[in-house]
Amino acid sequence: MFNLNASMRYWLYPFPTDMRKGFYTLSGLVTEGMGQDVRSGDVFIFLNRHCTSMKALHMEHGGLVIYYMKLEKGNFALPPLDEKGKTHPFSWQKLMLMVQGINAEKCHYKKRWESP
Repeated sequence: MFNLNASMRYWLYPFPTDMRKGFYTLSGLVTEGMGQDVRSGDVFIFLNRHCTSMKALHMEHGGLVIYYMKLEKGNFALPPLDEKGKTHPFSWQKLMLMVQGINAEKCHYKKRWESP
């Protein structure tokens, strides 16, 4: 449990999501809306319309887990999205910047080696 890390793949759902949705309806969005398999071990990120709440759906060894964060003030800064209506790959670093309230567009990334 509580097993999110940089070695996982993250996917951002490109549309606002009703935060009342639970395990089964979010799994349906992953399958139908994103064309992904919820059992793949990837993490699927959903935001509400005002970007004040975020849910992350993840399949772990024992079953599905939902991580939920609701901001008291402010909102999450979305990274630039290329196309509307397309599932976007996301990184652990961008997720951590978004959760901490740092604008990813203004960050300057230094060169680092990445595995192919």
